[in-house]
Amino acid sequence: MDVESLLTRARVRREAHRETLSTDGAQILNDIEAFLSRFVAYPSKHCLVAHVLWIAHTHLMDAWDSTPRLAVLSPEPGSGKSRVLEVTELLVPRAVEAVNVTPAYLFRKVSDPQGRPTILYDEIDTVFGPKAKDNEEIRGLLNAGHRKHSVAGRCVVRGREVFTEEIPAYCAVALAGLGGLPDTILTRSIIIRMRRRAPGEVVEPYRRRVNGPEAERIRSRLEAWADAIQPDITGVFPEMPESIVDRDADVWEALVAIADAAGGDWPERARVAAVALVAEAKGSTPSLGVLLLTDLRNVFSGRDAIATDIILTALHALDESPWGDLRGKPLDARGLSRLLRPYGIKPTTVRIGDSTPKGYRREDLHDPWARYLPVSQLESATSATHTKESELVANVALVAHLTEANPDQCPRCGGEGCAYCKGRK
Repeated sequence: MDVESLLTRARVRREAHRETLSTDGAQILNDIEAFLSRFVAYPSKHCLVAHVLWIAHTHLMDAWDSTPRLAVLSPEPGSGKSRVLEVTELLVPRAVEAVNVTPAYLFRKVSDPQGRPTILYDEIDTVFGPKAKDNEEIRGLLNAGHRKHSVAGRCVVRGREVFTEEIPAYCAVALAGLGGLPDTILTRSIIIRMRRRAPGEVVEPYRRRVNGPEAERIRSRLEAWADAIQPDITGVFPEMPESIVDRDADVWEALVAIADAAGGDWPERARVAAVALVAEAKGSTPSLGVLLLTDLRNVFSGRDAIATDIILTALHALDESPWGDLRGKPLDARGLSRLLRPYGIKPTTVRIGDSTPKGYRREDLHDPWARYLPVSQLESATSATHTKESELVANVALVAHLTEANPDQCPRCGGEGCAYCKGRK
């Protein structure tokens, strides 16, 4: 047989092997999905897909440039957060259950020469919550460890000498807790916001001694599949949806690569889940500065310049925003200036009719709006409800401006009382 024929046969065998691996991968992910859904009531099918892919990615940590954190959060206890970590434990490599652990313990685990762990950190609100303290080293480790080759630097005292040491920090981490997390963690996370089960949502009770053997069998198959595909998947950068870029792409690349390697319907499901969960994360509670930029966009509503006191009047009229009661008192001119200063926006003298009060110009806000209010957010903000609110805000500002000389009489209703008067008051 000639060389060309041998090469052709080898190529056919490789393609057949890849097809077998793809089929096996899809079935393994299907089995993980079926196992997890028996014990956890997920808030959406996208969260379940993300959880399955996150578990699979922990078996290929050397293939990725970064690892996303899995943040399982809820506003109240009893929402299934700890159960998510429990069913994850037997499916990931070298799981370390962390609750109230010392920094030294975690550092040693992450740098264990026998293998990189998967940290499952429950009650993370004790580390990042409002009552947390003395956890700077753990916070540093969790913040740093999402990138390959990342290290946590420490000083070690031996006798009278002080030495520096760099401890490896890169490892997969799942976090569960009440409330929220710092943006430095959330922007590097797949976020699953759990909620208490509704009366119609039924799940099986999870018992490790009963369900553990099944989970271990699935993990063994997952490990074998991961070992087989590692040469082909290392260094691969999958094609991402157009809306998934920058930090969001870093978070989802490993999971989408896993889905592509598995085949079946997983590539499509992974990308749909990525778009849905990223949009949901961006639609959650924004920072105070972004919320202010959003509300100012509504206040300006086509106007070129507005006096500071008119802006404050309009902001205070927004029932859904905190400006009327910000830390116990309404937002004032100094507070407004302080919040806008980081975005490069400063008050200036504006001309409104014959007067020249201090205020803000629309042209100064264009750049921050474009940078911090993405197009998707701007489009979603034009829903029917928000449009009505925007119109009311604009008219509140307009009425306040027109009635500066005669504040008791509204030019819309002649003082008889209307929605704009009530909003202004």
